[in-house]
Amino acid sequence: MLTELRIAGKRVPASDGGRFGVVDPASGHEVATVADGTVPDALAAVDAAAAAAEPWAATPPRQRGEILRRAFELMEQRSEQLAALISLESGKALADARAEVSYAAEFFRWYSEEAVRASGEVTTAPSGAHRILVLRRPVGVCVLVTPWNFPAAMATRKIGPALAAGCTVVLKPASDTPLTALAVGGLLEEAGVPDGVVNVLPSRHSGEVVSAMLRDPRVRKLSFTGSTEVGRVLLREAADRVVNTSMELGGNAPFLVFADADLEAAVEGAMVAKMRNAGEACTAANRFYVQAPVADAFGRALAERMSALVVGPGTDPDTQVGPLVNREAVTKVDRLVRDAVRAGARTLAGGGRPDRPGFFYEPTVVADVPEDAPLLREEIFGPVAPIVAFGTEDEAVRMANDTEYGLVSYVYTGDMARGLRLAERIESGMVGLNRGLVSDPAAPFGGVKQSGVGREGGHEGMLDYLEPRYVAVDW
Repeated sequence: MLTELRIAGKRVPASDGGRFGVVDPASGHEVATVADGTVPDALAAVDAAAAAAEPWAATPPRQRGEILRRAFELMEQRSEQLAALISLESGKALADARAEVSYAAEFFRWYSEEAVRASGEVTTAPSGAHRILVLRRPVGVCVLVTPWNFPAAMATRKIGPALAAGCTVVLKPASDTPLTALAVGGLLEEAGVPDGVVNVLPSRHSGEVVSAMLRDPRVRKLSFTGSTEVGRVLLREAADRVVNTSMELGGNAPFLVFADADLEAAVEGAMVAKMRNAGEACTAANRFYVQAPVADAFGRALAERMSALVVGPGTDPDTQVGPLVNREAVTKVDRLVRDAVRAGARTLAGGGRPDRPGFFYEPTVVADVPEDAPLLREEIFGPVAPIVAFGTEDEAVRMANDTEYGLVSYVYTGDMARGLRLAERIESGMVGLNRGLVSDPAAPFGGVKQSGVGREGGHEGMLDYLEPRYVAVDW
């Protein structure tokens, strides 16, 4: 197991010798210690990335693509080991961890193909006086900050397009889940990534080390996935040096079910949208708005499915719902549910913490949730489904848009015209129309409003790591 910093192709301890513990959320026990990166380590990582930047940008796109392809193949070959590591440090159910590894690997495959498609263009100026030549050049050294809930996929979703575009990177993974990021870094080195192109810096001093890197004039890009609160802070810091930013921030996804929907399909889609990674996902359905004639039937069916889920350690093959990532997460989810029940909501399933070690919370369904309840206003990040009945389409749109977030929304209806109409009216960057899953490496992932800036995945994801250069030329 890799537990040291990865800088310039070497495994090195923290400059001050510091280490921090990694805890198994299913037991609360420490399973490893990892080098705790400091500001000098962060600047050493930037040194390494800057030294490697020009040679890597000059590497032929096909060669960069072939390295990413080898990284994809290595991830596929080692999927079981990576899934076990994800389950161990994040608590994720093994089935979900396996799905994450497969999803994460696909970013390397997708961008191995996109590496050769950073095309420019040549046009004639409207005056006819000259030609307009547009080239696309790598942004430069990139700082990538990833969350704990998808420790492999959030890393590959950023590293893949950055390397395809010809950028070098410093990856700062979440301190709850550094082991997976270090493993991905080792795998990329094995695939042929040159020293210094990918550096991995676990640290408990996240604010300090990221700030230090943003102040370094060689850093030209910040890509962050995490909470909107932290994203706002980083945007302010990036503004001081006008650093190029991509932000994938919080979500509060509405899940709309109309009376004409296939109810069985809607419940199945709800299970995917809500319970992927036990609800610890920015794309998780957070608010269920169900048309009044089918609200009770939907609630009963969803509660039956949620109650039947097997809760246990993520590493147990029979587990369907693992623990939350830490004690604070459980406390927050429990507070949100209790507040809603005190305000008049009805508990249809779950509603509490099981009597067992670790950071667990029962799969929960609550109905008749007041519109102003914090359960509907905050990102839950747990296995809780709040249900609110609505009457008209306009009412559903109003409630769906009544949030500062706009990452993803879900719509279930038997009327395709209505579905497409709602896809235009609801304020979100992505829409699942009669689908409970939207994530796809080939599609542009991202939100509007305070859910972020920029897109990851698809061709658009690589453009975020490229800058257009205009050349006026006459021939």
